[in-house]
Amino acid sequence: MPTSRREFVALGSMGLLGTALPAQAVQTPDTQNESLPPGSPSAFGTAPAVGPEVSPATFREAEKLVQVEMTDADLAEAAGNWRMQMAPLYERRVGPRKLALEPTLAPATLWNPSLPGIVTGKAAANELVRSTDPHKPLPVSEDEIAFATVAQLSRWIEGRAITSQRLTEIYIRRIERFNPELRCVITLTREHALEQARQADKEIAAGHYRGPLHGIPWGAKDLLDTAGIATTYGAEPFRDRVPAVDSAVVQRLNAAGAVLVAKLSMGALALNDIWFGGQTMNPWLLEEGSSGSSAGPGAATAAGLVGFAIGSETGGSIVSPSMRCGVTGLRPTFGRVPRTGAMTLCWSLDKLGPMARGVEDTMLVLNAITGPDAGDLASVPSTLAFNAAASVAGLRVGYFPQWMKESPATDVDRAALETVKKLGMKPVEVSIPDWPYDSLNLILFAESAAAFEELTLRHQVDELKAQVPDAWPNVFRQSRFLSAVDFVQTDRMRRKVAQQMARLFADVDLLLVPSLRDEMLVITNNTGHPSLTLRAGFVEVSEARSDWAPDPKHPLPKFSPPRRVPHGVTLIGRLFGEGILAEAGLALENAFGVAADRPPHFES
Repeated sequence: MPTSRREFVALGSMGLLGTALPAQAVQTPDTQNESLPPGSPSAFGTAPAVGPEVSPATFREAEKLVQVEMTDADLAEAAGNWRMQMAPLYERRVGPRKLALEPTLAPATLWNPSLPGIVTGKAAANELVRSTDPHKPLPVSEDEIAFATVAQLSRWIEGRAITSQRLTEIYIRRIERFNPELRCVITLTREHALEQARQADKEIAAGHYRGPLHGIPWGAKDLLDTAGIATTYGAEPFRDRVPAVDSAVVQRLNAAGAVLVAKLSMGALALNDIWFGGQTMNPWLLEEGSSGSSAGPGAATAAGLVGFAIGSETGGSIVSPSMRCGVTGLRPTFGRVPRTGAMTLCWSLDKLGPMARGVEDTMLVLNAITGPDAGDLASVPSTLAFNAAASVAGLRVGYFPQWMKESPATDVDRAALETVKKLGMKPVEVSIPDWPYDSLNLILFAESAAAFEELTLRHQVDELKAQVPDAWPNVFRQSRFLSAVDFVQTDRMRRKVAQQMARLFADVDLLLVPSLRDEMLVITNNTGHPSLTLRAGFVEVSEARSDWAPDPKHPLPKFSPPRRVPHGVTLIGRLFGEGILAEAGLALENAFGVAADRPPHFES
């Protein structure tokens, strides 16, 4: 008879080499307690054996998944008490005492992108100085009205040159006309929008003007809950889901007087541009997808179907469709905009932000949705300072010399760097260590698989339209076999990368980078830094582009002669430094002079 639990574990392991004892043959904790002297401490590996039997061969195969190597003795010892030491840890999921985790339950650990001692440059209070009213007369053409920026639309509405109802009807007609080609709208909220528009007109007529978003029609990526209106996540299992409460961002836009005209498409469960209604297409090149996962916001904004849209980003879902569709996308600092009532993909990575037709527009929207909410534990107090007339002379703009010489950089990116100089900003060469930054995606895969665990285990992911190796169904299944130890180590690496970004921003005010440079997309989404993607020019493409891995069986369309499409650059700012980011972006936008160009097919 063992004299302690630790002796019991040792003897038990020896007896289980090669085969596992039946569950009923293993001592229960109660019987073990009876055999131990009073005051004996507990020990790992003394629970009843549960789960399927394992052997050293099981671990030998599993080694390949996590890329570790153990000796034969190590394998035998691991297999010997796995069912008493490790398998019981899965009881939360496999039972007998299963514990459901409600979708609104966040992890206990919160990511804080701000490092100790780092000054974020936050202003004492919100300061939003708009551009001067140009007093531009209302155009006769509804196309020109539809493609106007929020900055301009708001002036017309405030001056009563146009009513919110008329503007809303313009956008509804354009949605009905063009959505069959674009597949960017999941739910047209016609009656809801017209009711909000009529209410806005009554308030404005009575002298109660709420601000620059009052009466402006907008579209929500279909992961923002809208009370009484379907919120589908673009995914078949949720297509009939109707929430009872508005998300925090929707509540704030309602309070600002904005008019919700459509729930916009998103790649299913926030991946790429395919949803249960098909693929959302790029208004500039209808033979290719609009990119994702904020596919609908990108396409609808570019085609003049909404005044602005709200998208989300976890790993590039605002930057990429903004780039592809030629719109302006602002990915705020992690924690600035609350995600209460928004679909969770990754608790420590998800961010909500505006997509619009101009830089100033994104700040008008961000000003309305910024600030903490009790429903999002990661949301924090912050201030926003932006002056559309601010001088950008002297701003230090970091850039990576080698990145500007190689793909995905283009002549447009290199010309943007020259424009920086012409505006009086100072280019500064910067560098980062050659580290395996893509390893950080382990966090994305692990958190997303956890967020949709039930959907995966019940095989409801099998209902999604995209069933290819790089789509969520396979990723979620594979992620069950990622190492928990590696997750912790990757989280530590994340902090190390954040320290490198802090080092960079000690010497520069912002960064100019090729929008789709993979390292910077991964880095900044993990460190939480804000980004602003804006159209900088045009390039020619001889083949359609795709978010999806190449499929030889389904080659992408080729074009001869090549097609002209917009190309954007991306600015990265300091944490909570969206104001300076947008001031520099607005100066560049004015210098580029290409923001007003419209996709020809979507004009009358």
